Amino acid sequence: MPKKYDGDTKKITELITRAGEKARRETKGAPEPGLTKPINWPVSCTVGPGLEGAIACESKIGYVNGTKGWLIYRGYDIFDLCAHSNFEEVSYLLLHGNLPTESQFKEYKQKLTKYRNLNKTMRFFMNYPVEKMNAMSALRIGSHLMRHELTYADTASYKHDESRIISSDEDSIAMETKPMGEKNAIYGFKRNKAIKKLKDISSGLQSATGIESCYHLISGVATVAAAVSRLLEGKLPIEPDPELSHAANLLYMMTGRKPTPLEERIMDVSLILHADHGMNASTFASMVVASTLSDIYFSVGAGIAALNGPLHGGANEYVLYTLQEIEKPENVKKWVKSALKNKKKIMGFGHRVYKSYDPRARVLAPLAKYLAQKDPESQALFNTARALEKEVSVAFGAKKKIFPNVDFYSGIVYSCLNIPPEMFTTIFAVSRVSGWTARVLEYLENNRIFRPRAMYTGAFDRKVVSMGRRK
Repeated sequence: MPKKYDGDTKKITELITRAGEKARRETKGAPEPGLTKPINWPVSCTVGPGLEGAIACESKIGYVNGTKGWLIYRGYDIFDLCAHSNFEEVSYLLLHGNLPTESQFKEYKQKLTKYRNLNKTMRFFMNYPVEKMNAMSALRIGSHLMRHELTYADTASYKHDESRIISSDEDSIAMETKPMGEKNAIYGFKRNKAIKKLKDISSGLQSATGIESCYHLISGVATVAAAVSRLLEGKLPIEPDPELSHAANLLYMMTGRKPTPLEERIMDVSLILHADHGMNASTFASMVVASTLSDIYFSVGAGIAALNGPLHGGANEYVLYTLQEIEKPENVKKWVKSALKNKKKIMGFGHRVYKSYDPRARVLAPLAKYLAQKDPESQALFNTARALEKEVSVAFGAKKKIFPNVDFYSGIVYSCLNIPPEMFTTIFAVSRVSGWTARVLEYLENNRIFRPRAMYTGAFDRKVVSMGRRK
């Protein structure tokens, strides 16, 4: 169960509860009927560039209603989870479908505590020039080194489990039929009965595809991320503390200081908010890799790579730089006018899905305000953010439905927690591992390799001419 604190942490719960009540008053109504029911394959839908509008699968994990500004995990409202739960409970919920009982929570937390220790991974990791690397690049390497330490997938004798290979040839005739898969592999290779049992299994190494690998990644990626932060600052990584929660350990391993109850609570809420968000680019990347029957470590590596892009996970870092560039609220009008004139993108506003106020921003805005009041520099940053939100909303909000997204206030929150800007996206990844792994496991239950088609718009009937005659 989540810890109970007085004072600051109680105030945080009140702020989240108030934000949730306001959101529910403003977004009442029913879910989208066309997007909240089982699929009768094949399905017809209108698809735009970047697969916008495409329906790829069913999911019971999370639901985003962009029109109303809803975010639901396994049936639970995000405001309810942030107010009354913690990240360990939420990650368990995403993976297993229900919040844990007391005994389940105790067992799960013990595993996360155990799996934070990555001695061999850290030894390998520190052989890389991490201090000269992009934080997300280093995180991706670390996740792959975890695969090497914890699984037998990197052994020379490793073979894929052929019992999992269903309709493996994506270009076969079977691919052109309705996407339900076959009971047996039609074009599979013959099983080699002479394959010997892997020697490495007896040494404690595991498969790279099961639920334990998900636990390893949820716990271990946080350890790697903290090590990246330390190494970028020229410091040595810190061992996790078995007495601390997931959120508290993350802050402790990054800063070397045990966080206050307020800092722990804020980080916990931030991790919950970022845990899952529908079929976003990094989740889709993870699922595409998993659909080939690769493994969860490589799938998470693909998610990290996709999240690295500034159009996906990197915006909160740029929001902070923007606010620092503006300096103070009095400069906002002039800055916005110049940005619009030069067609400069204002980071932290608008969202591919949300056409209303992002529910995550509804939570983070009052938390940022509460944290910022304790420091004059942070207070100035928050006041500038508020002025910028008002100015942009006046310019675009009502007409184009452009509002602050999760990145707009998360950067201020992380900055108040003394997390350097280059680590903002890495914190995002630490949380989103839970969503990536949950959706990968769910999709693999009825796996179908992703294989969209492209519309060919090139030439026909061209003839090869000798090099000397080519223009």
